[in-house]
Amino acid sequence: MPTTPATAANSVSNGTGAQEAIMLELVDESGNTIGTAEKLSAHQAPGQLHRAFSVFLFDEQGRLLLQQRALGKYHSPGVWSNTCCGHPYPGESPFAAAARRTHEELGLSPSLLAEAGTVRYNHPDPASGLVEQEYNHLFVGLAQAELRPDPEEVGDTAFVTAAELAKRHAEVPFSAWFMTVLDAARPAIRELTGDAAGW
Repeated sequence: MPTTPATAANSVSNGTGAQEAIMLELVDESGNTIGTAEKLSAHQAPGQLHRAFSVFLFDEQGRLLLQQRALGKYHSPGVWSNTCCGHPYPGESPFAAAARRTHEELGLSPSLLAEAGTVRYNHPDPASGLVEQEYNHLFVGLAQAELRPDPEEVGDTAFVTAAELAKRHAEVPFSAWFMTVLDAARPAIRELTGDAAGW
């Protein structure tokens, strides 16, 4: 993936081989940048409102690509969630961050990626005690290339229909934010997949 000033500035090491702290953009209730905070501290209760993104990619049959978060992740390990989610670096556009992380996590560059609105939420995670206070930029698109998931990020993947998702959601753990971001993205998802897909 190409580097941008924001990604280059956030991928330098400190000379010891260790990565510097990952910084997030803090925002106000309107999504205006008001500062930065270290990633873990921004998620510690009660949480600091920060910029995030969520990606929903579909195949040509209108099935949603889900990922199961790797067991080694410090936040919500092992649960199922949308195709990709994460945080832009300070100064990085949400669109660029969404494309970057989709490639880093799944080895996939979307053949289409379109903005699908924003949603603001506050979701505590009882298992970890961390809090998702996020101003989330939503994106929908198409996944038409072979997946090459990074095992440190992704435990498993699945393409599901709307009916299969409902069944899976009732049976296995999903991320605390999943239904909030899915519901907020539904108008754009329906526009992308058509009424017949059932989203």
